[in-house]
Amino acid sequence: MPEANPTPIGLPHVVFLERAARELDSSPGKFGQAAFLVLRLVDLLAASHEPGPQDDLFGYQAAATGRYCNEQLEPGKAAECLQQLVRTASYAHRRREPGFIAPAMLSLATHLEDSAHYPEALDVLATLERVAASGIAPADAVAGALLSGRVQRKLTRFEEAEAAYERADALATAAGDATSVLLSRLGRANVYWGRGNLTDAERRYRDVLRDAQAAGLRDVQARAEHGVGTVLGSRGQVPDAVPYLWSAYERYEDEASALRALHDLGLAMARLGAVDGAERALRVVVAKDVSPDNVLNAKIEMMHCASFRRDRIGFERWRSECGRDADKMAPNNLADYHLKVGIGLARFGQVDRAAVELRHALEVAQAHRLHEFEFRIERILSGIYDCTTASPTAEPPETPAWATSISEVSTALAGIAG
Repeated sequence: MPEANPTPIGLPHVVFLERAARELDSSPGKFGQAAFLVLRLVDLLAASHEPGPQDDLFGYQAAATGRYCNEQLEPGKAAECLQQLVRTASYAHRRREPGFIAPAMLSLATHLEDSAHYPEALDVLATLERVAASGIAPADAVAGALLSGRVQRKLTRFEEAEAAYERADALATAAGDATSVLLSRLGRANVYWGRGNLTDAERRYRDVLRDAQAAGLRDVQARAEHGVGTVLGSRGQVPDAVPYLWSAYERYEDEASALRALHDLGLAMARLGAVDGAERALRVVVAKDVSPDNVLNAKIEMMHCASFRRDRIGFERWRSECGRDADKMAPNNLADYHLKVGIGLARFGQVDRAAVELRHALEVAQAHRLHEFEFRIERILSGIYDCTTASPTAEPPETPAWATSISEVSTALAGIAG
């Protein structure tokens, strides 16, 4: 299992109480209260290995917790996760097997990650480790370690993320799970990318791509292609990145991953000035993706596309919509938001305000060691007062060699958007 950061002794699951306090009587606030109660129920499993008087206490608390969830929570994925966990915890208690809670706990942690509630996800994973320990099935232990690495990476806790991926590798190797071994290697490549080490990240992605192709693992191949495309885009080789991203989108077996590839493809198309294709891709992400994090990223890029087209109304619309979620953004999202607000303001001639936004973006990037962002922001800041408001629609003197392939992808995207 992952070595997630435990909550302080005597103060378990405080992140859920903090969420409830922030949201007060709203639906998210009630979820925070319910999640706290459910996880306190799970805590009792650690002391219920033998029959005794605590059986009555557990049964009473389980019934009360289940009623609270049924009465207070609105129907949906969040409520389903908690209700399933109450049922599973009761079954695990009767069987004296705390490890039986692992699938339900992993489902809850995954939902929290998808909802961008990363500290809460780590609390769930740490609780599973504390309560179930060696009773967790090998496959669940591998899944938990991979999930922990992904969440830690999104929080830019790169050392913790790499440790979790190394643990996943060791567990998967011991279990003979070749697919998860490759996924752990992909996770470490993602850590290298997050730290700005693009050379090692690309090498690791390509190594996994080669091994996945040899093993016929289509989904792992898609993930590796996605990684190569991301690195090439970060390095400025955007035309080379587009085929990898498009291939990843077509090869992915689950919609959530495919939409992430489509999001990154939209970013790449926007950087090439193929704004029509970019917006087609991003509109699909905004309309279909269920991950708030991915939808937020797409909205930030739609704001960027609007400023590229000098659409001030569209820019301000997307800027306002994204700004409402600024206090909930992960560090990489927040840096990207302020960066692209700054670029947009500069395009509309408000250079002083643009510089303020860019400096804010740089502060966020430096505070969270987002080196790739730092390099980009510093480069833009150094030339911010040289920018012009010339029209972006003027035809270039020559058609670039990659224009045909990009046009083909844009045409294919029109079919998807339609």
